[in-house]
Amino acid sequence: MTSERSGTGREHEPRSAPPDPETLTHRLILPRDANHHGTLYAGSMLALALEAGYSTAYRAVGRSANLVLKRVLDLRCFEPVSIGRVVEIRGREVYRARAHVVVGLRGTPLPGRSKPWMDSLMQFVQVDETGYPEPLAVPPDEAFLLNLPEPWAALRDRSRRLLAIRA
Repeated sequence: MTSERSGTGREHEPRSAPPDPETLTHRLILPRDANHHGTLYAGSMLALALEAGYSTAYRAVGRSANLVLKRVLDLRCFEPVSIGRVVEIRGREVYRARAHVVVGLRGTPLPGRSKPWMDSLMQFVQVDETGYPEPLAVPPDEAFLLNLPEPWAALRDRSRRLLAIRA
């Protein structure tokens, strides 16, 4: 069943967990992405994380998504990534409020490693055509987010602590 918001023409979808609630992003690290050490430059990592974060938020919200980044709550790099390496970032919604969604990102461990190479939390806000926040088509569902498996539950808990800090 779909319905339309008056005046927008965008369709809404009912909230249901997708078969696989994670997104998956791959990227080849090129020389243009590197710093003077030949590893992934922080600015390039932020751009890559933002693309993965937006894709994750868009998928979580659905076709009615009209999102803007409110803030990067956290971005951590644990391992240097060299030129020529293909990295993988998994993403998942970890928190939802009336007009925003927070997504967690986790860099799949590099070959020979057991821990992620990065992780991040990003907050996206649903906006109307004039750029002002508006409620998401589907309200928060605490039960849906309370049963997150690891590492998503830890990222959800960290996001709640960081959201309490006003920027």
